[in-house]
Amino acid sequence: MMVARLINHKTLLGIVPFCKRTILDMEKRGEFPRRIALTSRYVVWDAAEVQAWIEGRKQSGSQADRPGFKQQTA
Repeated sequence: MMVARLINHKTLLGIVPFCKRTILDMEKRGEFPRRIALTSRYVVWDAAEVQAWIEGRKQSGSQADRPGFKQQTA
């Protein structure tokens, strides 16, 4: 059985340059790995899921939508 490496919020913020609110909003929209509640006050993320999300973003080649900007079509 493989044991998942869990990372806390501080570690997550060192990996992805988002604020807490952005991460929460992305989770709610299904655009970011879901947190795991270990207790009512302590949450963690599966490091492998976060890394897979990063790799997926790199592989997609697409840019995230930016409010106020229209993507150019080739």
